[in-house]
Amino acid sequence: MSLAAIRLIGFILGIFLITLAISMVIPMITLVVYERNDDLAAFFWSSLITLICGLLLVVRGGRPDAGQLRPRDMYLLTTGSWVVVCTFAALPMLFITHISYTDAFFETMSGITTTGSTVLSGLDTSSPGLLIWRSMLHWLGGIGFIGMAVAILPLLRVGGMRLFQTESSDWSEKITPRSHVGAKYILLLYCGLTGIGALALWFAGMTPFDAINHAMSLISTGGFSTSDASLGHWTQPTIHWVAVAIMILGSMPFTLYVATLRGNRRALIKDHQVRGFIGFLLVTSLAVGTWLHFHSDYEWWDAFRIVAVNVTSIVTTTGVAVGDYTLWGSFAVLLFFYLTFVGGCSGSTAGGLKIFRFQVAAALLVSSLKQLIHPRAVIQKKYNGHPIDEEIVRSLLTFSFFFTITIAVIALGLALIGLDWTTALSGAATAVCNVGPGLGTIIGPAGNFSSLPDAAKWLLTVGMLLGRLEILTVLVLVTPVFWRY
Repeated sequence: MSLAAIRLIGFILGIFLITLAISMVIPMITLVVYERNDDLAAFFWSSLITLICGLLLVVRGGRPDAGQLRPRDMYLLTTGSWVVVCTFAALPMLFITHISYTDAFFETMSGITTTGSTVLSGLDTSSPGLLIWRSMLHWLGGIGFIGMAVAILPLLRVGGMRLFQTESSDWSEKITPRSHVGAKYILLLYCGLTGIGALALWFAGMTPFDAINHAMSLISTGGFSTSDASLGHWTQPTIHWVAVAIMILGSMPFTLYVATLRGNRRALIKDHQVRGFIGFLLVTSLAVGTWLHFHSDYEWWDAFRIVAVNVTSIVTTTGVAVGDYTLWGSFAVLLFFYLTFVGGCSGSTAGGLKIFRFQVAAALLVSSLKQLIHPRAVIQKKYNGHPIDEEIVRSLLTFSFFFTITIAVIALGLALIGLDWTTALSGAATAVCNVGPGLGTIIGPAGNFSSLPDAAKWLLTVGMLLGRLEILTVLVLVTPVFWRY
């Protein structure tokens, strides 16, 4: 890697840190409004430290016209930006809550990767500056991942958006924004959906502060709440349904929103990924809601509502909860563990395997069965009306394999540290899938991660980063060949 590339990466990281420092002004304003000036110093010094470090990187880094980053340089930039931003974004939590840096970094990585696992409790009485900062981490991480998913990962031949760049140029121009105009569209959409979500939650019964926090958390499919009871703190059914709608909107491909704004009114409706995603949520919620109705005292509509919130939350990798679904019996526990892996749509804020990978796998299975029946037939593999080339198949198989292996290795590491198998396996899965709550009494929807050993928290932090950056983007950095040339 050339010195010019390293200097340019430093320059870009400096811009990120300056942006992060400026964003800390919002929690400061919030503290002034709520007259909680005792926490102002924590954000002021955090912002100042971050700003100084950002300026140093910009001054000493390379100018944008000093060189051009190659695809291999982007791997380091992508991973480095997440780690560096988390390092400095953890400072306010460290200064306000006086927790260890391990806990502060865990909470921050959970926020910026939109995982939603938390080590904090007593949220109902926490500093409003801290609460808004946690939600902002989700919001910034969500828009950051969308930008990475549609602009950087396809370039690196990683991630689902490559599938939507293999067709004709007409499709690519309409669906994948390649210009500043497309990026502006996505940012405006993201801000607009957040604002609409906040207004809807406010009208549904939340306070303006809670509505803003949850809108940022839900649209980014993050999961941080302003209450220890998560969405269960609010009993109004309207709030629950609004939350479901926001989570679904955040899990849709934002590039298809852009295509809709550009005149393709049927972009969302005709997309197989969107249809499969909505259909899966609806069928699963109806089936499990009916099952819960017959195995509890809930009326059918209440059972359907509670299940819809929790199923949508887990599938979209948001992680908010209404009640403790682990108390519904072994069937529900196993089902929600399976749902942890599904994920939303590619090009959204959601994590997990992504729904399109299941659809492509199903298409490959059907074509293989047809090939067995008609050995001499030439059967073309298609998804969403477009051919699936061998490179896409290879990418899908590679990612799915390493995704599974990563969860298995992290789970073994957690068990070696001393965690029980339920906590270890569900903790690894929820970290890599960026869901939030695990299973069991410790890290389940009614618990948190504060009691885990520091070694377990660092291991889970690595899992969050790997899952958010689609595994291979990080793993390539530990290969000797990456640093050889």
